[in-house]
Amino acid sequence: MLIRLRDEDGSLVPPMAFIPAAERYGIMPAIDRWVITRALAYLEQQNQARGERIQLSINLSGATLNDEGFAPFVEEILKRTDVDPEQIVFEVTETSALVNLTATARLLARLKAAGVSFALDDFGSGMSSLGYLKHLPVDYLKIDGLFIRNIATDRVDCAMVEAIAKVASVMGIQTVAEFVETQDVMDLLAGIGIDFAQGYGVHVPEPLDTPSIMTYLDAS
Repeated sequence: MLIRLRDEDGSLVPPMAFIPAAERYGIMPAIDRWVITRALAYLEQQNQARGERIQLSINLSGATLNDEGFAPFVEEILKRTDVDPEQIVFEVTETSALVNLTATARLLARLKAAGVSFALDDFGSGMSSLGYLKHLPVDYLKIDGLFIRNIATDRVDCAMVEAIAKVASVMGIQTVAEFVETQDVMDLLAGIGIDFAQGYGVHVPEPLDTPSIMTYLDAS
């Protein structure tokens, strides 16, 4: 789920143009809850219309990770909707997770007990340490596109991605490569052992109600 803001003239405002302001004024937790509410309503609608249940990934802000009321909110909304918790993957960035590792680990453990999954987003973009993964019960590791863009021509990037994939595999964590744009890169990542790809080489972002999205989901 990629959030956008629709301006007064109908144009779409990219996230980096409004999220920093939302964080500065302390309203990101409210935005996160709005997105989650809309996402679960969409999933509930799809569950009733389709024979199979799809999964959505939803980003969480750093402020939400420290919101004591967030876990009860998620638990309550899951009870009120016809959505399997396994249909939800919450994504937290590496940087925000490390601000308060103890609080983040506690939140992840509580919500994983409710059945949802977690992904560590933009892995490698900050002061990465594979060691702290022992303390974060994540299900997916999303490797930052910084290492993916030139992986076909840069031996160092390739070696680093391969090392991350090996450690994640041993820990039972599935890996996702970000910013995958070509079939050559996708084939290389598959050979390394990366589990999933994300990027324009897979599909471009579109509104959820776009007909091609429904066609793509039916074919997946």
